[in-house]
Amino acid sequence: MKFFLAIPILIIAGCAQRPMPQVSLRPDWLTAKPQTSLYYTGIGHSLKDGTSNHIQIAKKNALEDLVSEIKVTVSSTSVLSQMDVDKKFHERYEQIIQTEAAEEIEEFELVDAWEDAYNYWVYYRLSKQRYREIKEEQKRNAVQHASDYYVKGLEAHRNNERLKALTFYFQALRAMEDYLGDAVSITLEGRSVLLTNEIYASIQDILKNIVVTVEPRLLEVHRRMNQNNEALIARAYFKDTEAPVAGLPLRAAFLKGESEVFPTYTTDTDGSCRVLLTRIGSAEVEQSIGISVDTETLAGSGTSPIFSLITQSLRVPSDQVVLRVKRPLVYLTGSERSFGRENPHALISNTVKNFLARQGFEFTQSRDAADLLLDVSTNTEEGSVAGSIFITYLNGTIRVSSAREGTEIYALTLDRIKGYGLDYARSSVDAYNNTTETLEGGRLKDLINTILQ
Repeated sequence: MKFFLAIPILIIAGCAQRPMPQVSLRPDWLTAKPQTSLYYTGIGHSLKDGTSNHIQIAKKNALEDLVSEIKVTVSSTSVLSQMDVDKKFHERYEQIIQTEAAEEIEEFELVDAWEDAYNYWVYYRLSKQRYREIKEEQKRNAVQHASDYYVKGLEAHRNNERLKALTFYFQALRAMEDYLGDAVSITLEGRSVLLTNEIYASIQDILKNIVVTVEPRLLEVHRRMNQNNEALIARAYFKDTEAPVAGLPLRAAFLKGESEVFPTYTTDTDGSCRVLLTRIGSAEVEQSIGISVDTETLAGSGTSPIFSLITQSLRVPSDQVVLRVKRPLVYLTGSERSFGRENPHALISNTVKNFLARQGFEFTQSRDAADLLLDVSTNTEEGSVAGSIFITYLNGTIRVSSAREGTEIYALTLDRIKGYGLDYARSSVDAYNNTTETLEGGRLKDLINTILQ
């Protein structure tokens, strides 16, 4: 009897010792994104591949999804609508606002998370009511700061301190840059005005009265900067009084060509400044430089994507100068030898010549007409023999001198560049080939940089 009773007891005991499988059901929010009038919601996913922080990636994706539900509306009476008649900046503005919202969003909450062996999902939400409260508080602060700056600008404008007024106006506009799409109405000096519209109009009113000129309008320049003596002068004055604009920040940049110019300036008491060309690096014969009022410096803080967008719509005073670039004329001499005997082909000379030609230099057969004298001198010498391999060494110099002064401005020494071959003739050819690879691989860039100074 005991024998038969033991069987069910053992069976029961065996069943009790087996772990019960745990089933994790996929939550409903993975099948259909929750829709609610009270919250913005975001679902984020990442792979658990072990190469990155999958939790942070999922969180980032969820917040971006959440922010995509927050719509940017542009009022028909806002300054954005006025300055963007053809909707050129409208879409870009909305993209920037959405990006900034994703970076600055706060007070969101984690609702749930779920994962399997290969994936991780997370569900966040943000109270619409709380979001509106936060944004309204930020907007009130922005309006307060902008109003203070604008009133200071009006006072400076009435005192005929127009540049000071312009600085205050730009600071006011900077304070309101996140609300360009809103019709923000305030009471100012007893009248109701749209704040951003008034600020924008006041900026444009002063800018249209500033004239920026550059003299000369056409400038012939030599690619070798030390050969240029003529000054490039920018001037600024008020159109209505013809008085110089002192202390005006200007910005210079190449409009055509890939050369270099010192970028920022401030006009002196005469409203002028000297524009400094630092390098004519482009081989283009005709290039141009634009000089304009530096609105970012006037705003008094770092560049932001929205502010850069605003300045593109302004009619900023500017002028430009056309540069006619004179290409340096080079007179080439050379002697390329192998074991003291002249080579039939000037491999190194042709390599240097082709490189300079691609960089916009021209070659002449007349020494008297040349700006630069280029001399290439090379020779190979026999080295050791290792088994059936013959080793050759190439030595030489590449020198560049000023044709007028006769002074050396560049020298490159080629020191014991190896060549290998089954005999000395072939190893000499290999040494020359290795030298051309060395030159084309970067050594000749120093030559260009030195010559163009």
